[in-house]
Amino acid sequence: MSMKINTHEKSAELFQRAAKVIPSGLYGHQGPAEGCCIPVSAYPLFSQKAKGSYFWDVDGNKYIDYMCAYGPNVLGYNDPDVDKAVMEQMKIENCVTAPSTKIIEFAELMVDTVASADWAFFAKNGGDTTTAAIMTARAATHKKKIIFVKGYYHGVAPWCQKIDYPGVIPEDVSNNLFVDWNDFEGLKKVVEENEGEIAAFISTPYMHGNFVDNILPAEGYWQKVRDLCTEKGIVLIIDDVRCGFRLDLAGSDHFYGIEADLICFCKALANGWNVSALCGKDWLKGAISGLSYTGSYWMSAVPFAAAIACINKMKEIDLPKICLEKGTMLCDGLKAAAANNGFNLSVTGEPALFYLMLKDDDSLMLHQEWIAEIVKRGVYMTNHHNHFINASLSDEDIKFTIDVAEDAFNTLRKNHPELGR
Repeated sequence: MSMKINTHEKSAELFQRAAKVIPSGLYGHQGPAEGCCIPVSAYPLFSQKAKGSYFWDVDGNKYIDYMCAYGPNVLGYNDPDVDKAVMEQMKIENCVTAPSTKIIEFAELMVDTVASADWAFFAKNGGDTTTAAIMTARAATHKKKIIFVKGYYHGVAPWCQKIDYPGVIPEDVSNNLFVDWNDFEGLKKVVEENEGEIAAFISTPYMHGNFVDNILPAEGYWQKVRDLCTEKGIVLIIDDVRCGFRLDLAGSDHFYGIEADLICFCKALANGWNVSALCGKDWLKGAISGLSYTGSYWMSAVPFAAAIACINKMKEIDLPKICLEKGTMLCDGLKAAAANNGFNLSVTGEPALFYLMLKDDDSLMLHQEWIAEIVKRGVYMTNHHNHFINASLSDEDIKFTIDVAEDAFNTLRKNHPELGR
């Protein structure tokens, strides 16, 4: 198979221009400094347009996008139903001194949709909601300590960073406790050692960390955690920012058979429009009502309209079913492509948010090289992050992706005769 190999001359040129006026040229995980785009030369750094499952870079190369803007693209870029709701709302009002009644309509829809929700509180980013959840738990319990699962990511606020990160001081993280994923006995031990001092246990629905295979909850794990938190008066926070709605429209806590006290949503909430939500139980409503916590654009009506349209469409099309079916088809095809070429590809996590890792060497180098070859051929993935399914992904897109993976494995085998394949 002969495939076009993409190059990025204009992208590199624009990055040099950006570096003069933007820290790092591109900051955060969408820039080249974070380690998920290696080698940088294989990756486009700027896009010019997007539609459905695709984006086009500034050099005119087209990509099937499995990063989905790191999750927000859940229906397809520029979804017509969401964009129609946005345009209609823009004609009326958006950011106004007295908020639009869209906020009520949106909150009612969230409470009706999310199994554990008695109320909804809106912000802009996932990190806004995890921070609000921690503040709410501390306000409600009058306790300081928070239990985290090792390998966690809950945003970039100082409270959820590591002690050696730039700008983080010991006081920011002095009340943080850590347990291993799926280790219920270890969690019990930490709770016993800090009896009466723990405000909350915060975790993603399953372990979808970077640079490691993702791990699903062990049988009965979440039920035992739920019972322990209830018994000890610990607020159970589920960070559903990444998984939310792709596994279960009622929330990933519901998917795994429990109800959280607080649950955080963002990425799939409004198909790319900037809104996030913290939902919670009625007994915590007074605590969050007392917080001094808001933002200049947190009650903007246009993103609310986008979210309402997005949620209704996700229900109409049964988004979790689509994500499961398409994700399974893709993951099975990628594993078969690896086996066909004598490679050992680990595919972990849920199919809707699958994680890839080649296991044929003791470093990350071979995996990074394989992903780079895939990107060069028009399929956008990154090295050390889970990937996302969106509803507009077609069977033809999946077939092309598997063909690209085969071609990339072929190239890898030619480049590494020492592997003996």
